Amino acid sequence: MVVIFFAPIITKAQDKSGPLGPDRIFINPTMKPFYHGLASGDPLSDRVIIWTRVTPDSTVFGSIPVMWEIALDTSFTTIILNGNTSTDASKDYTVHVDVTGLQPNTYYYYRFEALGIKSIRGRTKTLPVGSDTDTVRFAVVSCASFDVGYYHAYESIGKRNDVDAVLHLGDYIYEYGDPAFTQDRTHSPNHEILNLMDYRMRHSQYKLDPDLRYAHQQYPFICVWDDHEIADNTWTGGAENHDPATEGNWNDRKYAATKAYAEWMPIRLPDPSDTIKIYRSFDYGDLIHLSMLDSRHYGRNEQSSTTNNDTTRTVLGAAQLQWFKNELISNGAQWQLIGQQVMMAPLKVFGLPVNQDQWDGYPAERQKIWNYVLNNNIENFVVLTGDIHSSWANDLPYNNDYDPQTGANSVGVEFVTTSITSTNSPISMPLSVIQAANDHIKYADLSQHGYVILDVNRQRTQGDWQYVSSVTDTAYTEIQGEGWYVNHQERFLRQANTPSTPSSIINQIQAPMATGFEILTAITPTEPNNIALLASYPNPFTANFIVEYHIQKPATIEIRLSDVNGRTIKNIPVGNRENGLHLIRIDTADLPTGNYFISIYSNQKSTGKWVMKVK
Repeated sequence: MVVIFFAPIITKAQDKSGPLGPDRIFINPTMKPFYHGLASGDPLSDRVIIWTRVTPDSTVFGSIPVMWEIALDTSFTTIILNGNTSTDASKDYTVHVDVTGLQPNTYYYYRFEALGIKSIRGRTKTLPVGSDTDTVRFAVVSCASFDVGYYHAYESIGKRNDVDAVLHLGDYIYEYGDPAFTQDRTHSPNHEILNLMDYRMRHSQYKLDPDLRYAHQQYPFICVWDDHEIADNTWTGGAENHDPATEGNWNDRKYAATKAYAEWMPIRLPDPSDTIKIYRSFDYGDLIHLSMLDSRHYGRNEQSSTTNNDTTRTVLGAAQLQWFKNELISNGAQWQLIGQQVMMAPLKVFGLPVNQDQWDGYPAERQKIWNYVLNNNIENFVVLTGDIHSSWANDLPYNNDYDPQTGANSVGVEFVTTSITSTNSPISMPLSVIQAANDHIKYADLSQHGYVILDVNRQRTQGDWQYVSSVTDTAYTEIQGEGWYVNHQERFLRQANTPSTPSSIINQIQAPMATGFEILTAITPTEPNNIALLASYPNPFTANFIVEYHIQKPATIEIRLSDVNGRTIKNIPVGNRENGLHLIRIDTADLPTGNYFISIYSNQKSTGKWVMKVK
């Protein structure tokens, strides 16, 4: 039996131009075996996670040795650290290295080597300590459904060269199958993802996107998940988009999704044995304490269809809530930044919550947090939110005492970033109606895609919304949205007259970007017969194995399995396939132990590799 998992990844998207050169495609033979690029994440003052994925070659059996290097310059003339690790099928051939012994507030460049080939080079940055810094700038992003449109916002961030890190607030991937929203970008596999192989393949597809790959290459990411990394509208025990009767046990799906996330993201889990626990914190010297919360999977009760003031209902769960309170009161930083998933500010029309999935569905726990902030005189409380595919700048009103004219009795402020691509907010009522019913909402935009630049200094924290003109056209322009800020020791927003980083100084602030081999031009196919067999794994195998291949132009594909004497043992007609990356699983339970040769035929021309079956 043959199970096809990957549909084509790209058709017309290679026409898109950008910082990596024209005619980019997702699979570039010159990047072998590091097709997914590299990434860094979870920086601390003395360490950072560096990540890559080695697409295995069928000449390699079992574990793959991987070497890594850290340098102070883009040409790697000053290598300060290096080491060796390995990867294998148990972690889907991904590589995580927690590099220690680094200096604070420093740019580093890194790369990997495997199978005798060096990867592209990446850039990362460690966190400052004490009063080492007076300014930190983040790009705040969320909600990037691959099949809705192009990742222009990621490209825009990558080109800026003026941010210290990217804060990803969730919905990094989406679990949905097709139909796709665009003809050029279909989800792979083309069904809703349910098991570990599905989630791994979906992560693989997203990280092959050149714009996302470019952003990862230039900046460390600090990430938390939202719901779509598992299934829409999740809570601890299930999800709106999960039917146990047809989609299996929820805990099995949750384990598969979180394991794939831990493998494919540049993240340092607080407890490596617990893939569900993801909340953690970061200190940018004495300027910023950043708490990254999980308001979805760790402790949340199921969403209610009616307003519910039950004081036992929770978004965070008891353990995470207590951890969060301790973080707020014990860190001593000037600004308290909170990265989380669902809007914290009330959003009501005619006195009723618009969305019970937000904190409006859990008002008692929200009130506990706000009481704690005020009772302990915690200043500069700034919430960062994603999830709802639209832009909002909110004061956080304390009960009915809030004064919209002066900002009095606001607990803090909230910046809600719009989506990278995902379809915009379904709210159909005019903004004037929304803001009239919610006078703490200072700014909202329900239709544009992009991100927020969050600029933090000793005087204020400012959020500037940055938009792209389209996510469905390959060409786009960048649009400057509104900016709002909160002053030090104030708890309410003011409108900014100018962006925190005018376009005239972008690309003049930070260290050199990771350049050189990373500038990828239009590729010349290395396979004269249009097809490249990239990998087959695991190798050796037992009952089945995966074949990964890429074709330059649409073709009719056939796979043959031959024995050592050249006799065809299996003949598998795959059928017509579009250009792009494909994965296929071949069941060999009926074959005896031995060596076999895989041949992939494209219009009567073939490419092949040896594989071995063991007991």
